[in-house]
Amino acid sequence: MTASFDYVPPKIWSWDKPNGGRFANINRPIAGPTHDRELPVGRHPLQLYSQGTPNGVKVAVMLEELLALGHSDAEYDAWLIRIDRGDQFGSGFVALSPNSKIPALLDQSGPTPIRVFESGAILIYLAEKFGVFLPTGLGARAECLSWLFWQAGSAPYVGGGFGHFYAYAPTKIEYAIDRFAMEAKRQLDVLDRRLETNKFIAGSDYTIADIAAWPWYAGLTRGWLYEAAEFLQVQEYKNVARWVDAIAERPAVRRGRMVNRVNGEASSQLHERHDASDFETKTQDKLVTGR
Repeated sequence: MTASFDYVPPKIWSWDKPNGGRFANINRPIAGPTHDRELPVGRHPLQLYSQGTPNGVKVAVMLEELLALGHSDAEYDAWLIRIDRGDQFGSGFVALSPNSKIPALLDQSGPTPIRVFESGAILIYLAEKFGVFLPTGLGARAECLSWLFWQAGSAPYVGGGFGHFYAYAPTKIEYAIDRFAMEAKRQLDVLDRRLETNKFIAGSDYTIADIAAWPWYAGLTRGWLYEAAEFLQVQEYKNVARWVDAIAERPAVRRGRMVNRVNGEASSQLHERHDASDFETKTQDKLVTGR
């Protein structure tokens, strides 16, 4: 591989070799399906197609929070889309999510099924459908949505930027790691300053802004993402830690983190979720041992 300081970009870029480190086998410069594969559809009103990455966790947590509030119409089937194996390029998934990114949601509660893709859009859709976790007052709504889109715009710098070059790139490039570590810490500082005077991101109430941001910044501060907590010196962000710990105690958050998860302790992995009882009977440790 050419050292970064020797590389001179050609006048026209061409895709002539795998690129992307750990994910090189699924990265490509074109959209659309690579194979025919219909998606399964369960019996519940909502169908979630996802994997337990931070973006996937957002929607699973939202659905579990809705069920915890007694919204029975939020019952859902969660189907695993293995992004490391290219499931997101199946024809059925691409029909739901043209960008081939998880999560995607199918709402089949009405006469005409409705697709929703992109995690932020799904959170807004569910918040409006069920009338919770999104303020209705003009100013409070604007604050919540501003922070929601702050997270949506910031995540690529954490995942595709810092995470990629720190954890997944085939070579360690000092410039790239320094650039994106600086940005990851800047984001943590933005959040820490906000939480110094607010219980939750949008104010005093728990909202979709928290549900969107928590999987990413909890992952960084607790070392779940990229094992980078020490590298980023996350202990500096005391207000973020307080917020992370408080949300982590919510039962719906604990359940949502398990849905479509494929790493970590087997007891924390629920590859598919079709009923509330699955958390007790269908985790990977139970499926392997039969107990």
